[in-house]
Amino acid sequence: MGIRKLKPTTPGQRHKVIGAFDKITASTPEKSLVVGKKSTGGRNNTGKMTMRYLGGGHKQKYRFIDFKRNKDGIPATVKSIEYDPNRTSRIALLYYADGAKSYIIAPNGLEVGQTVVSGSEVAPEVGNTLPMANIPVGTIIHNIELRPGQGAKLVRSAGAFAQLTSKEGDYAIIKMPSGETRKILAACKATVGSVGNSDHGLEKSGKAGRSRWLGRRPHNRGVVMNPVDHPMGGGEGRASGGHPRSRNGLYAKGLKTRAPKKHSSKYIIERRKK
Repeated sequence: MGIRKLKPTTPGQRHKVIGAFDKITASTPEKSLVVGKKSTGGRNNTGKMTMRYLGGGHKQKYRFIDFKRNKDGIPATVKSIEYDPNRTSRIALLYYADGAKSYIIAPNGLEVGQTVVSGSEVAPEVGNTLPMANIPVGTIIHNIELRPGQGAKLVRSAGAFAQLTSKEGDYAIIKMPSGETRKILAACKATVGSVGNSDHGLEKSGKAGRSRWLGRRPHNRGVVMNPVDHPMGGGEGRASGGHPRSRNGLYAKGLKTRAPKKHSSKYIIERRKK
């Protein structure tokens, strides 16, 4: 998976860097795994705007992704690698030996025709899902569960990976993409390998219109507002706005917002680097 830099034939093309679709093998999704998706434009059930800077964008369909991988021992063949508008990573369509079909997040190096399988006794190879108790120490992993059977919650975006650094009793010690080191129950499943489409971070939209296609509306800063609209608004000329804070007065730079008695703090060995 690479990127394409376009020739500056127009102002919008000049800085445009987009992902190459060379690894994508299918242009239409599997019909049984797709459902329509309603766009809210950031409004709630009464029509009141509760999220700013959202709206418009291209119509999207939601693809059901199998984050649980609980068809243990049944081999599945990778039928295609597809684009998913709902996430940064690519998805892979699996055809199971028993006739079932499902989508998974496509790891780096997964090819069409390859066989993947889940279960406690499977080999720790790219695309296979197994409990972390059975994964060798030092392995690169993604799609990590927080509770056994819950389904993958961590390390799912393009290019992300975590590392299984050690094991202590019932827990596996994981080095997260943020740099945080934390404990997770070794009975939780994880998928071997790193998430594909690792060049996603190098992409540049090139023009404002590409943001609008993604449903992102123009974002205006607090310092340009009036005092009635934002704590940093007002002042004569280009006033700096005082202490950086959010619209509801919460300090934005350096204030610790994590709850001091949060139950998961006991599982965090080392916090992420600032």
